[in-house]
Amino acid sequence: MDLLLLILLIPILSSIACGFFGRFLGFKGSKIISTTLIGITSALSWYSFYNVGLLKNPTTYILGSWVNSDLLYVNWAFLFDSLSVTMLLVVTTVSFLVHLYSSSYMSEDPHLPRFMSYLSLFTFFMIILVTADNFLQLFLGWEGVGLCSYLLINFWFTRVQANKAAIKALVINKIGDFTLFVGILIINFTFKTLDFSSIFLLVPFFLEKKLFIFFNYFSVINVICVFLFIGAVGKSAQIGLHTWLPDAMEGPTPVSALIHAATMVTAGIFLIIRCSALFEYSPLILNLITIVGGSTAFFAATIGLVQNDIKKIIAYSTCSQLGYMTFVCGLSNYSTGLFHLSNHAFFKALLFLSAGSVIHGLGNEQDIRKMGGITKLMPFTYAMFLIGSLALAGFPFLSGFYSKDVILELAFTKYTVASLFAYWLGSLTAMFTAIYSFRLLYYVFYSKTNAYKNIIKNASLVRNSGRLCRLQIVEWAKTLRDRELVQRVRDPGEG
Repeated sequence: MDLLLLILLIPILSSIACGFFGRFLGFKGSKIISTTLIGITSALSWYSFYNVGLLKNPTTYILGSWVNSDLLYVNWAFLFDSLSVTMLLVVTTVSFLVHLYSSSYMSEDPHLPRFMSYLSLFTFFMIILVTADNFLQLFLGWEGVGLCSYLLINFWFTRVQANKAAIKALVINKIGDFTLFVGILIINFTFKTLDFSSIFLLVPFFLEKKLFIFFNYFSVINVICVFLFIGAVGKSAQIGLHTWLPDAMEGPTPVSALIHAATMVTAGIFLIIRCSALFEYSPLILNLITIVGGSTAFFAATIGLVQNDIKKIIAYSTCSQLGYMTFVCGLSNYSTGLFHLSNHAFFKALLFLSAGSVIHGLGNEQDIRKMGGITKLMPFTYAMFLIGSLALAGFPFLSGFYSKDVILELAFTKYTVASLFAYWLGSLTAMFTAIYSFRLLYYVFYSKTNAYKNIIKNASLVRNSGRLCRLQIVEWAKTLRDRELVQRVRDPGEG
């Protein structure tokens, strides 16, 4: 149990160390401490997955009372069940890899300790969210990851576009946050508790209860599910509240890999899966979830077909895959949604990190029309990009194939109007996904280059890292020699 609690404690220690003592630790110290501590957290998450998920030992740890006011009694409690430990595995493993990647990618940034602190703080709040034992604690983690998203998108705060993107993400997310909070208030009003276990046991006894809203009576379970789902729509960028996700690419690329592909945007899917005992008693809302998810998958894929920014293509792809997860949850197959969530987190993080390598190698160029022909210059990046794209497109024997194929099969065999609607849009989306994935590969790696000569030279230097130091020394020597010659011409009396 103490090891499980260390999963919560270590990331906040990493954030405090880098945030408050980064000046004393320096760049190297901040990188080593944050990466090591998050690596330990990841190892503990793997242990918890083995102990709780595989050996079937779910547990709840109550630290103490948090809120005790009249009928409202909430504990500081952490739930470790199969859902929590699976999410912990995804969050901490991807976070560790992003910390490791950032230690090199952001090494030239003067605010590296602050960046590492924000990453660790985000990991802490995401762990709070997925291990929460009650709605109030879940809402704390929910708001925490929203705050960290704002801080990380706006990390380069001197850029106007980064400011605009961060504010847009915050405002649109607040719509979902507000509806989630209203849903939590109705849950407390109805069940007189916020504990997951108590609420899910009491749901069958409140099926006939009605709420008087807008001069009409509505089922309280339907009302709760609607508000919870709108909260999930805001966080998971479903159609209608999706516009913040592509603009969030203004942040550094490791931020895109961690928050906007692997973890934060999956919080809405996690909420639907966690509250499945509520949603199962509301067939009407399940049909709504299926339709919204299928529409999002198709809509985002069609936009991804015509984008030219390398990060925005992958961002719209994320939005599309979140649609898959949503509509399969609407078909009451929550385990399949979690399966695709886990698979997608890893191959989408791989795609974003590979895109960061391309952008870094090509002098911060993000327009795919100004790339091309870099396969031989960046062979390792090309191999990783190809693997990620194949997994995303659902190539056989890669992870994306197994989860996407099962989702489409389930949609086809449900035999309802909503499921067939999701099936046809999901099938078209799968085709579009393959098209924009290989369009991206073609423009970046296969086509004739449209990049400037100095950018190609820079990419060549990045590839030949063993020769880089020698070439730099030669350039410095030439520069010093030229300066010396200029000085002699200006002042012939010397020498």
